[in-house]
Amino acid sequence: MTEPLLGRLIPAMITPFDKDLELDLPRAQEQALRLIDGGCDSILVCPTTGECPTVIYSAKMKLFRAVIEAVDGKAKVLANVGDNCTADSVEFARKVCALGVDGVMAVVPYYNKPPQEGLYRHFSAIAGGIDKPVILYNIPGRCVTNMEAETTLRLARDCDNIVAIKEASGKWDQIKQICDEAPEGFSVYSGDDDATLKIMELGGVGVISTIANVCPQRMRQIIDAFVAGDKERAYELNEKLSPLMKGLFKTTNPILVKEALRLIGFDCGGLRLPLIDATPEQSAELAQTMREVGVL
Repeated sequence: MTEPLLGRLIPAMITPFDKDLELDLPRAQEQALRLIDGGCDSILVCPTTGECPTVIYSAKMKLFRAVIEAVDGKAKVLANVGDNCTADSVEFARKVCALGVDGVMAVVPYYNKPPQEGLYRHFSAIAGGIDKPVILYNIPGRCVTNMEAETTLRLARDCDNIVAIKEASGKWDQIKQICDEAPEGFSVYSGDDDATLKIMELGGVGVISTIANVCPQRMRQIIDAFVAGDKERAYELNEKLSPLMKGLFKTTNPILVKEALRLIGFDCGGLRLPLIDATPEQSAELAQTMREVGVL
């Protein structure tokens, strides 16, 4: 299998906060290096798992700078720049690219429910405004609107720097069509850890991962086994980790991801409202699952 431009394992990195819920930039740098040591190819900074809706643009810029400095070329740094206003997204993407990131991700605009032509123009504007690789992100469970295969393929063909999509629609026929008809060099990533192997079976290249924040080495092993052709081992490893993949989403992400990090001794602080910390009951259940899969 040809190695994709941005690699196969990309963690959607959490954003650490201090006791006052301000950015903890030193901890963010530690987490970035921890992820690289765990085998991650690129690091996606301030995505949904990184609480992007409650981190303002100026703070995101500080976070991107800090991670770029810490990573120092050891892996690619990708910045989440998408918003529900096209003009804001384009302007922010330009500013972020000037920092020296290796690429950006942009989500389907949320709340305003654009039609497919609006999605095409939105992503075309972002891609046309910068000279870095762009990852599309389709997650109708959060954004309401589903970006259909035809729109994704049109963008992949028309915009040279749109190089990948993070697909979290759960629409298998749609994902298969994208994998089958995408131009050479366009990558499809799973947006759901537990769907990684299924999407790779369809022609996907890997995952933009939540669980990699907690145990990157375990996701690396799953992907590497599949790519090496040892699918039996890949599915075995996946089955062992699957309870935690599912368990991290028993309440709104990233509540339990941050709790899992606290449980393994890598505390990254609390969450900004309207998200809240895990309850004692949720923490106890999570700890039990982590013990069962061998993470704790």
